[in-house]
Amino acid sequence: MILVTGATGTIGSHVVRLLAERGLPFRAMSRRERPDGVRADGVRADFDDPASLARAVADVDTVFLVTVPPVPTADHDIALVTAARSAGVRKIVKLSAIGSGERFDGATVGAWHLAAEEAIEASGLGWTMLRPPSFASNFLWYRALIQAGEPIPNLVGDSRQAVVDPRDVAAVAVAAMTGDVHDGQRYDLTGPELLTFADQAAILEDVLERPVKITDTNVLDHLPPGMSTGIGWARAGGAAYATDHVKQVLGRPAGTFGRWARDHREAFAAMP
Repeated sequence: MILVTGATGTIGSHVVRLLAERGLPFRAMSRRERPDGVRADGVRADFDDPASLARAVADVDTVFLVTVPPVPTADHDIALVTAARSAGVRKIVKLSAIGSGERFDGATVGAWHLAAEEAIEASGLGWTMLRPPSFASNFLWYRALIQAGEPIPNLVGDSRQAVVDPRDVAAVAVAAMTGDVHDGQRYDLTGPELLTFADQAAILEDVLERPVKITDTNVLDHLPPGMSTGIGWARAGGAAYATDHVKQVLGRPAGTFGRWARDHREAFAAMP
C-alpha cells in the first residue's frame, strides 16, 4: 500500500493518476475529499492532527510526502515521519525543492526542506528526495490575467531555470516508490533547457496565438524568509542548470516547456 499525501495537488494528482492506471494499491490523503474519478482508498487527514496521520499510515509500506505549510516549516514532514515510523512504514519519497541547503545572502535556501530531509534520513526509513525547480504548470495560475490581456508577474527577473513538467516529477516519484534502485538518492528533476520567464511567456504566446505579457515584480520583502531566500537565490542564477536525472530514472528525456504548453493549450482557453 502506498500513501499519497497532497493527492489533489500539482504533483500528487499526477501520482494518483499513474498509480491508478497501473492498478497499484494506494491511499489518497487529502484534507478534502479524494480526487474525483479515482478509485482509491481515500483518507482525510491533517498534518496537525496526529491521530488522523496514524489512520492514514496504517498498513502502508511507502509514502509520497508533499507538504505545503502556510509558513515554511519542517513540522508537517516530521509529524508524518513520526507516524510512519510508529506504523512500520518502510520508505518515504519526499517532494523537496532545488537548491535546498545552498547558502545565499546569509541564509539557507529551502531550510525547512533541508530540515525535513535530515529528519527523514535520521529516521532509519528508506528514502528518495526529489528536488525540482519551478513547474511549467505555474503558468496556469495566471490564466485569468492572460485571457484579460494583462501582464503576469515575473518574480525571477532575467535568470534562467530548467522548468520541469510536473508529469515528469510524478513519473519519477512512482518509479522511486515502486522499486528500491532509487533508495538513498537525491534527484534534481529539471527540464532539458534553460529558459528565462520571458522565454517561457514567448513560447506560450506562440502556442496560444495571443499576447502573453509579463512585468518584473520584486516581492521578496513581502514573503516569509524561507520563500524569499529561495526566490532571491533563483533570481541570482542559482537554479540556472539542467540535469539528466529524469532521463536516468525514466529512460527518456524530460519534456520541454513547449510540449507542456501545447498539451495544455485548452486549459488557457477556458476560464479558471
